[in-house]
Amino acid sequence: MRLAEIFGANVRRVRKERGMTLESLATEAGLAYSYMGGIERGQRNPSLNVAERIAAVLECDPAALFYHPPKSK
Repeated sequence: MRLAEIFGANVRRVRKERGMTLESLATEAGLAYSYMGGIERGQRNPSLNVAERIAAVLECDPAALFYHPPKSK
């Protein structure tokens, strides 16, 4: 799994845990709805500044959005 896909999947998971819509996350982070959707689908590579803005809105550690647990053996 690519880092952009991991980041996007984590953003989507945390957003849903927080009960936020994609539109509200995009608006609060100052991003276009379509761009935010592309991030969640792993189709966009956000800058670190954008990753920090998303994490701030989600109230989480930016590093947590890049974490991918190791596969169990």
